[in-house]
Amino acid sequence: MASNDIGDWYRGIPMMTKYWFTGSVVVPIVARFGLLNPAWLFLHWESFIYKFQFWRPLTALLYYPISGPRGFHFLLNLYFLYSYSSRLETGIFLGKPAEMLFMLMFNWISLTLLMDPMVLSVLYVWCQLNKDMVVSFWFGTRFKAMYLPWVLFAFNLIIGQGGLMELVGIIVGHLYFFLMFKYPQDFGGARLLSVPSILYKYFPNRSGGVSGFGMAPSSRRREGENNDGRRHQWGQGQQLGGD
Repeated sequence: MASNDIGDWYRGIPMMTKYWFTGSVVVPIVARFGLLNPAWLFLHWESFIYKFQFWRPLTALLYYPISGPRGFHFLLNLYFLYSYSSRLETGIFLGKPAEMLFMLMFNWISLTLLMDPMVLSVLYVWCQLNKDMVVSFWFGTRFKAMYLPWVLFAFNLIIGQGGLMELVGIIVGHLYFFLMFKYPQDFGGARLLSVPSILYKYFPNRSGGVSGFGMAPSSRRREGENNDGRRHQWGQGQQLGGD
């Protein structure tokens, strides 16, 4: 029964999040048991450019050393990856795999392909789209989602990780959010960032979807959406102090 529950949970993870989550679990574990040499997984520009080791950009995103105290931080990363990437994919990107993939690619390339800031950048986008939703953190603390990235930044700053990677992730997440949503919708500017047509060719929009962590998909068209499905409404969430 337990194995069936785990299998059902895994099959219910949205497609893009499932691939990212699976790679982020498998690659570090395989390296931890010595089946892969960690030296071949880091992003080393000289090896990438001059030795044609083209796999390094992908493995650098997926690999995280999990020995010693780093293991707890790794588990936190997996939780936030699964939670907030799933919420985006079953929320504003429901039935729009090309747009979800484009966001991941934009953040991935902008962040020089590192796991820590990549997770924070995706989390930041969700928090901005659902900034008034109340979220819970450790010890029962509750606050609006818009503050969560900064709480995580402060948390890592205090526990000695430096917080630099979290800050970089926040900056890149804000860059994507501003160019894709805020500038064209709030300022009436031109859309400076758009999904390449080739992604729609291989990942066309679809109706329906699968449920993700803390989010139930809705098949109805979101209010204010154009016929091509490329305009979004920002997430509303639960108002702080509401019923």
